[in-house]
Amino acid sequence: MQDFVHLHLHTEYSILDGATRVKSLFARCKELGQNACAITDHGNMFATLQFAENAKKNGMKAIIGCELYMTDDMADKTPKSKTEHLILLCKNKKGYKNLIYLDSVAYVDGFYSKPRCDYKTLLEHTEGLICLSACLAGRLPRLLLEGDYDGAKKHAAMMKEAFGEDYYIELQDHGIKEQKEVNPLLIKLARELDIQLVATNDVHYLKKEDALIQEVMLCINTKRTFDDPTRMRFETDEFYLKSGDEMAELFSYVPEAITNTRVIADKVTESVFDLNDKCEPVRDKSLTPGYIPDNGQTAYEYLKDIAVKGMHRKYKVITKEIQDRFDYELGTIADMGYLEYYLIVWDYINWAKEHGIPVGAGRGSGVSSIIAYSMGITDVEPLQYDLLFERFLNRERVSMPDFDVDFCTERRQEVIEYVRGKYGYNNVSQIVTFGTMASKAAIKDVARVFKVPFNDVNKITKLIEFGTTIAQSLGLQNNKDGVNVGVKELKDIYDTDETLRRVIDIAMKLEGMPRNLSKHAAGVVICGKVIRDNVPVALVNDDVVTQFNMKEIEQLGMLKMDFLALITLTDVKKAVDYIYEQHGVKIDFLEIGYSEKVAFDLIGSGDTDAVFQLESGGMKKFMRELKPGNLEDIIAGISLFRPGPMKAIPQYIANKNDPEHIKYKHPLLESLLNVTYGTIIYQEQVMGIVQKLAGFSLGQADIIRRAMGKKNVEEMKRQRLKFIYGDKDENGNVLIEGALARGVPEAVAADIFDEMADFAKYAFNKSH
Repeated sequence: MQDFVHLHLHTEYSILDGATRVKSLFARCKELGQNACAITDHGNMFATLQFAENAKKNGMKAIIGCELYMTDDMADKTPKSKTEHLILLCKNKKGYKNLIYLDSVAYVDGFYSKPRCDYKTLLEHTEGLICLSACLAGRLPRLLLEGDYDGAKKHAAMMKEAFGEDYYIELQDHGIKEQKEVNPLLIKLARELDIQLVATNDVHYLKKEDALIQEVMLCINTKRTFDDPTRMRFETDEFYLKSGDEMAELFSYVPEAITNTRVIADKVTESVFDLNDKCEPVRDKSLTPGYIPDNGQTAYEYLKDIAVKGMHRKYKVITKEIQDRFDYELGTIADMGYLEYYLIVWDYINWAKEHGIPVGAGRGSGVSSIIAYSMGITDVEPLQYDLLFERFLNRERVSMPDFDVDFCTERRQEVIEYVRGKYGYNNVSQIVTFGTMASKAAIKDVARVFKVPFNDVNKITKLIEFGTTIAQSLGLQNNKDGVNVGVKELKDIYDTDETLRRVIDIAMKLEGMPRNLSKHAAGVVICGKVIRDNVPVALVNDDVVTQFNMKEIEQLGMLKMDFLALITLTDVKKAVDYIYEQHGVKIDFLEIGYSEKVAFDLIGSGDTDAVFQLESGGMKKFMRELKPGNLEDIIAGISLFRPGPMKAIPQYIANKNDPEHIKYKHPLLESLLNVTYGTIIYQEQVMGIVQKLAGFSLGQADIIRRAMGKKNVEEMKRQRLKFIYGDKDENGNVLIEGALARGVPEAVAADIFDEMADFAKYAFNKSH
């Protein structure tokens, strides 16, 4: 088996062009006996981190690169400017820094139809980079095919001077006529200038039979049909991940071009990403922004001062419960290093309020923090709703906490601009997200390519439930809950209609691939350093976005904030303004509170047009049946009115209307479930149950909550044993008492845990 490393490869993030899925790539490499591979997507680095993660999981070397679009002058944004290709590969972290700079500049400064970099900029950032002359779309092959040998020689000499021994002339052979013509000239040129040769295959899909998938993808991209003779297409079906033997046979007349792929791979001496044993990025704390108080206080002193003053302003009496919770949270926040995080959030919320910008009362688990309430980050008092701080932040938690903040739609951008001004325009960015080919959309796209009548397509797509994949709908796979949700009628069509079967088969292979990039609706990243020095950035409708998604950004160490735009806040602000203008009455919702009977009567009547989360027809009907008498009823109603927990609605209403129906499996459950009439609805209730019945700490309880939510079967088995029987360390010290030790019968404890596990799949975060 010939040793070979692929150095020119396009994943699915060469959007609607590449069809090589990152998650499938390395298994195929291993089948072919290859232990290293490069990623060189067109003009972007969207997939580089996940590429490196998957490579490490498979014990392979990841070579991070990009096929840049090059031009003579990126300031020239006219039709006369030419665009060509060039491959760059990172040898080390310095090379990565240079590559992300070049790619970011190509987007932010050079974008004209495509992200373009010019040679002047490139030649200033060559350290740590290996350069390949690229495919037929590269400058070298183009000049040679135009008959300009001297021009090609001059360009190659310039590149050799810039990159030295790290510049390679690239040979490809996909059976294309122009490649047959240019390869002898490239070899001649290389030998005249003493430049090494390297053979690559321009990989766009995994296996030869996947060529059809890529052709269909190109049709979708260019809005052409498959039978259109003028459609864009690859001339052959040779753009797949070839074996070393196949490549050696193609380039038997120049064997050094094959062995040089290993030489290049060996030049990659440093991983550009620091990954831990779980193959996840090691958090770089230097990327997390700090907060320096203006008055010279430490972050701890400043936060405590704001929070103490706020606590005394918001509570008429500071009870022991309030003070204990305040002290516990403050200690946890300080010990876990999140003082500055709280201050950053407080700062922009405080600025918004001072400037009359409507801010939501709170959303998500951050509402459970009494420190956040005292500081004015949230306006929901957590103790009266039994909200658990550990749901937001606990010492066992490894991921960043996350405040989701709603702002008035019309003025949200002002807050983002304030943050940019405070932390630096180069340190604040929005975040990329990708529209993917979901099941129904993929089928419609493929059907359009093959001119399948709309009525036939609609016959298929109407049988696919939202959120299910094509394979699940066909009964070929179970859904994420392990349930077979196959639709017999769809399977019958698939088995009997050859045309529709072909459409479905191709759609299954395209399903989930990126279709377009856009800007995340709410995500904003704040970095302690210049963003484009640390991750690549791109342009989406003139807005700068990170090329890495929000999860990756957080893993790397940057601070991801959610600035949500909520039209309800805009509407309420206008209504309040109109009332004041017309009647001279100032409305203060915090002063009014949440106990006005007339408001609950109105909601119970179903007259809830334009009321956030209560305006759908189904929710109006539910509210008329529920007849809420307090905010707890509405919170429970919103939590129940979702697929899954809906099955508990009849029991919930029956128990509310006749409390005699309520039965608790153990008396210890009553204080936890009485607010929801004996029904488990909230994640906080699950955490409370394992704490009260089995002696879990709330941090340990959050581990159970996460395991249940993620349906981690093995972890659930371990936690079930701990819940029933308790847990001890190697020295026999009790870590968790267990339900048995607390007087709960074994069968009852097992029944309670299993009921929790079933409902936790749908249980809602009450804070949200």
